Amino acid sequence: MRILLVGHGRMGQLVERLAGEHGCEIAGIVTEEPGSSVRKDVGPVDVAIDFTQPEAVPANVAALAERGLSVVIGTTGWQVHEPALRTLAAKSGIGVLASANFSLGMTVFRMIVEEASRRFEAAGGVGAWIHEAHHAAKLDAPSGTALMLKRAMQDAGYASPIDVSSTRAGSIPGTHTIGFDAAAETVTVTHTVRDRAVFAHGALEAAKWLKGRRGWFEMRDMITGG
Repeated sequence: MRILLVGHGRMGQLVERLAGEHGCEIAGIVTEEPGSSVRKDVGPVDVAIDFTQPEAVPANVAALAERGLSVVIGTTGWQVHEPALRTLAAKSGIGVLASANFSLGMTVFRMIVEEASRRFEAAGGVGAWIHEAHHAAKLDAPSGTALMLKRAMQDAGYASPIDVSSTRAGSIPGTHTIGFDAAAETVTVTHTVRDRAVFAHGALEAAKWLKGRRGWFEMRDMITGG
């Protein structure tokens, strides 16, 4: 399977290094101006993987759609453009798998958080918070994963305010804690990443799963067969 790698920062380099373990070949690497640069000919390509910057994602997806090339989006912070990109993907007939976090553990963690949110909302009188910690170089705060978890809690029916806070320090790959606090007890659940390579492994598996599919997907679709 041949992959066009869009972006060659920390995550892009990990994807390049680990591709062979997943039976994938990097057909080309795009590091230039977003959008037009993904149009260059690198031979046959099955799926693109985008780990760039939020402002580059709309132009990248538009250019990939022109080529009829499906894409896995690992970049975060571009979600304001999601409705337009969903429409573009549908019109062009490509597949898009977008996720703020490609960890299998995080996908299961999200399902746990959704169930807890439903039950604590039904119980009443329970407050909730999210705290996330990442390395000092991470640009967005709160993280895309924290915002994804907040939306998941709200979609599950949790209607009270959810306090969200962030830490940026050192080389932390990523830690997300969800807390629920009642009058006499507190429940916390935490997902901790020890090696950011887990995200590259997940993105490569997502690319393999996306090949031949059309539509808009997330990691839950991949692991549940949705």
